[in-house]
Amino acid sequence: MRILVLNGSPKREKSDVMHITRAFLDGMNDVEKQDINTINAVDKHIEYCTGCFTCMRNGGSCIHNDDMRTILEEILKSDLLIFSYPLYCYGMPALLKVILDRTLPLSSMAMQKVGDRYEHVGQADFSHLKYLMICGCGFPNSKHNFEAAVEQFKMSFPNNRTIITVPESPMFNAPEAAEATEPRLALVKEAGRQYAANATISKELLAQICSPMIPEEIYAQIVNGSVG
Repeated sequence: MRILVLNGSPKREKSDVMHITRAFLDGMNDVEKQDINTINAVDKHIEYCTGCFTCMRNGGSCIHNDDMRTILEEILKSDLLIFSYPLYCYGMPALLKVILDRTLPLSSMAMQKVGDRYEHVGQADFSHLKYLMICGCGFPNSKHNFEAAVEQFKMSFPNNRTIITVPESPMFNAPEAAEATEPRLALVKEAGRQYAANATISKELLAQICSPMIPEEIYAQIVNGSVG
């Protein structure tokens, strides 16, 4: 499988969430060797979308001549897109959101009704693509944190999507937390194996992965104790 990882963290490979993403990919590689390409959004020159819709009227050509052209080519060549990012103000970091905005050239101005909503008709065939969101946050609980980001991802990718959200994710960059993080990464690796084999992850396994690694109150005490 050809996999494109879009890393939205400015920390690049040192991102808390990339520990989760790498474990997932390791699990996929256990089943079958994957062709993986990782793009760090912070390293790319990508202009903001101006909403001029030029790309949607002229076959997908954007007014900006920047790195997004190559990224769009990589997207269309891929089988799986992984959006790996830390939660910023309950959504995607700007570095990654601008990439999502600039995928507009894949669509045309024409609309069609799909189910209960209207969607733009594509200018390219990306029906083969699958989408995976891996998002972590620094708070100790999942509820009342990830909902906005999850809903945006669902609306952006209504089909073939999988979502993994992990609270307490800064623990993955703390060696002293290995007793809690290593078992969690083992679960993520198993999720990668399941996904590589069946393109799905069991609800039971997802629930385990998306739960706090240590009790919420203890995590909050540790974080508050480190604030000086």
